[in-house]
Amino acid sequence: MDKTAVIFTCLTLVTVFGFVESKQMLTCRCDLCKEDNYTCSTEGACVIFIDGDDFGEVSQIRSCTSPEPAPRMLCKDIDEENRDPKHRVHCCYYNMCNDASQINITLPTVLPSTSHTGKDSNDRSGGELSTIGVAAAIAGPMCVICALVMVFICWHQKRQLKKQEQFNEAEAALQPLEEEAVIPSGQTLKELMDMSTGSGSGLPLLVQRTIARQIHLVGLIGKGRFGEVYKGLWRGQSVAVKIFSSRDECSWFREAEIYQTTMLRHENLLGFVAADNKDNGAWTQLWLVTDYLERGALYDYLQLVTLDVESMLKLAVSIASGLAHLHIEIVGTQGKPAIAHRDLKSKNILVKRNGTCCIGDLGLAVRHNSVSDTVDVPHGNRVGTKRYMPPEFLEDNVHVRHFDSYKRGDVYAFGLVLWEVARKCVSGGICEEYQLPYYDRVPCDPSIEEMRKVVCVDKYRPSIPNRWVQDEALQSVSKIMKECWYANGAARLTALRVKKTLTTICQLHDVDIMV
Repeated sequence: MDKTAVIFTCLTLVTVFGFVESKQMLTCRCDLCKEDNYTCSTEGACVIFIDGDDFGEVSQIRSCTSPEPAPRMLCKDIDEENRDPKHRVHCCYYNMCNDASQINITLPTVLPSTSHTGKDSNDRSGGELSTIGVAAAIAGPMCVICALVMVFICWHQKRQLKKQEQFNEAEAALQPLEEEAVIPSGQTLKELMDMSTGSGSGLPLLVQRTIARQIHLVGLIGKGRFGEVYKGLWRGQSVAVKIFSSRDECSWFREAEIYQTTMLRHENLLGFVAADNKDNGAWTQLWLVTDYLERGALYDYLQLVTLDVESMLKLAVSIASGLAHLHIEIVGTQGKPAIAHRDLKSKNILVKRNGTCCIGDLGLAVRHNSVSDTVDVPHGNRVGTKRYMPPEFLEDNVHVRHFDSYKRGDVYAFGLVLWEVARKCVSGGICEEYQLPYYDRVPCDPSIEEMRKVVCVDKYRPSIPNRWVQDEALQSVSKIMKECWYANGAARLTALRVKKTLTTICQLHDVDIMV
């Protein structure tokens, strides 16, 4: 219960009974107030009534006086005018001043008397009755006040409990209606995306949460340092669910934030559906829901297929198109900041059914604010994949607040991915087996020092097979690679220039692409 309500009620009740004035209440010892832990309260005085008999036995009664003018009358009349040595009254005016531990009062010594007058007996009896009456007059209203306060507390608690139950029932009844109203039965994800806000930042948050809660996980399709990826079903449609552990909440939040950047949606960027947190009973899971692409990552795809020139160029130009869209800044009311990926590699690129690619995994991406010329680098010590790091990052010789440094790093990584793709393109009836960049110089999980020696000290780059020189398309693609992995970052091509050059090569080879 609200403490303010209780205090307000007590003050109101005390005012009704006439106990609230400008004077301060005293707490006194009360021998007759067993139900109040032998204490009483008054605005008058604390009092001790002392009675002695002819045999020297002394008794004390401690209590409170009633409010003014009783203290002045009681204390003055007895203290100053009553000189009977067998009776005495002591008044005091601070808390618990009539407690035995606070004060010690004795009667003067008198000679025992063999006779007692009726007057003495009547006076003593009258004094005792008067004391009891005063105490009863004070304790009675106080008991009534306490009882009323307890009744009010019980009533208020029941009222609050009833309100909470009504709220919970209303919320439970409203949620199914919200879901039914937000996502009509039979509506597809594509239709929902087409009906979204128009900002290019994805679905409204309520729709995202609704979708995430209705997804049924089918099976595990991948693992990584962030967590696990599952295939899920929402109303019969396949989606990919990336599940982060609660330890990686920053990565989950960052990736969801980047995906919801205004005007980010693009056919060559992985389609974002929803982000939500779910409690599985033991711990909290952080879900990131995206489009499901059955062909999987480019890394896995290249190990299973061989490519012709058209297939190679489709993959290459679509990756370049997605990277160019990330890097470009769109100025306007519904604008988009320039974004750098920072972890571009074949495992973070997915292959669509039509043979093109889209870029995913934006958890390490950074955005550029052109107005303040600042970069919002995410917190944490995570870095990109060492195998794909450009020389300047391996040497730790980069301006971390200079946005162009991150874009140039993406272009370097793109050159290595393009090398992976080109190796699987058939010319003259042959092609190379799939390998990761620098497979012949560093182990499977190289350290930064190992990569630095190969890339920066030895200045080695992936080898170009002789057969590429004999094929016009592969020769043109190899030229782009070399211009992407220059040691000097400023000399590298931009993502937009790579896209335009690859588009021109596609046109020369009559490759039908939509970019």
